[in-house]
Amino acid sequence: MGLLSLSIWVPIAFGALLLAMGREGQANAVRWLALIGALVGLAVTIPVVTGFDTTTAAMQFGEKALWIERFNIHYHLGVDGISMWFVPLTAFITVIVVIASWQNITERVNQYMAAFLILSGLMIGVFSALDGMLFYVFFEATLIPMYLIIGIWGGPNKIYAAFKFFLYTLMGSLLTLVALIYLYTQSGGSFEILDWHKLPLSSTAQTLIFFAFFAAFAVKVPMFPVHTWLPDVHVEAPTGGSAVLAAIMLKLGAYGFLRFSLPIAPDASHQWSGLMITLSLIAVIYVGVVALVQRDMKKLVAYSSVAHMGFVTLGFFMFNSLGIAGGLVQMIAHGFVSGAMFLCIGVLYDRVHSREIAAYGGVVNTMPKFAAFALLFAMANCGLPATAGFVGEWMVILGAVQYNFWIGLGSATALIFGAAYTLWMYKRVYLGPVANDHVKELKDINCREFLVLGVLAVAVLVMGLYPKPFTDVMDVSVAELIKHVAISKLN
Repeated sequence: MGLLSLSIWVPIAFGALLLAMGREGQANAVRWLALIGALVGLAVTIPVVTGFDTTTAAMQFGEKALWIERFNIHYHLGVDGISMWFVPLTAFITVIVVIASWQNITERVNQYMAAFLILSGLMIGVFSALDGMLFYVFFEATLIPMYLIIGIWGGPNKIYAAFKFFLYTLMGSLLTLVALIYLYTQSGGSFEILDWHKLPLSSTAQTLIFFAFFAAFAVKVPMFPVHTWLPDVHVEAPTGGSAVLAAIMLKLGAYGFLRFSLPIAPDASHQWSGLMITLSLIAVIYVGVVALVQRDMKKLVAYSSVAHMGFVTLGFFMFNSLGIAGGLVQMIAHGFVSGAMFLCIGVLYDRVHSREIAAYGGVVNTMPKFAAFALLFAMANCGLPATAGFVGEWMVILGAVQYNFWIGLGSATALIFGAAYTLWMYKRVYLGPVANDHVKELKDINCREFLVLGVLAVAVLVMGLYPKPFTDVMDVSVAELIKHVAISKLN
């Protein structure tokens, strides 16, 4: 069993062990076992980072074994510069969520922690799979633990939100399954994704495949106009569910565009790039305006996620290195920043049991340490230089200006809207005099909460101040992808 298999199956094994403990198991023992499982899961991803060769675009840490012989389906894993960082990022966010959920989950603790650990392994499987059917199995399997997390531990409308989440994402994926089967037949009975990259497909076939993939990946991102499920799900999901959904699960769709849509259907990707750029700009600008009028903090940050993920898809479909690398950096940065913002909202909700902006005011007077962390994450969400939120957006804007000045100008306006809705929320929640007795009685963050927010703050600052380790990993693979798409377009 190689490093990638360990990264997938270690957290799943610990999750299964937690389920075997039963609901009557002691909650503290369950929490500690979940933390150990998450930490071991993170530890086995570290050699993937330290042993990664940044000078090649080839797949690394490969593992391959026959899975279903009749259909030539393999258990085939590997990562390149496009996918590598998402393996440790997933494991890292899982550790953060386990610690953050230490006290606010009191019912079915073993099932809650098990769901997150199993989800972690499945998401790493998505980023590592090099067999199309294996990818599809992992991609669809992630719906199950997240559906349970929302439907069992969510808010008052949790059943509605969980059903909407499952329905939207499952319906889009059915067309993707059809595309995978078509590619299997066209390649002579192979599910190898890298073989599919070499298929000489007709223009019509590429267009149909492109939109089949679009149906699944656009919903998962989510892109405008199929984004409407996300705010409802974020509002009802527990804090840990919102953090993982924003930090990792949304990235599965964006990753799918790079692994499937662009290399398999390059001509169609160029042909329909105008549509993708238009939808991305609408997400960046229009959804940013929608965020301005939100009264619920979670819903505001949910719309913010749609806008920031719009930067990702915008960067991907401009076919230059700055745009694609910037989109990848934005995916990682958004994982840190959005996860931190949802955890900050969770800190307030645990104390006041309200997500309404109007229920707060003057929090800085009673929770100064917490307000300082919240300010850092708010500034990162605005794209302040020296924070993680700036690097990816700046690279995408530069790539957009190279592609078309007016598209670059339109994308840059998102920084204005991002600052407007984020700082407007921060002003009303944290600044000014104490607004009511609930705020007056608030106590500042404890050691556990300080640890969670402190680790995320370090990650946001390190990536903002020194992004080179992140971009070095991506450069060769991004260049190879652009070369592949460009050559195919010429043919």
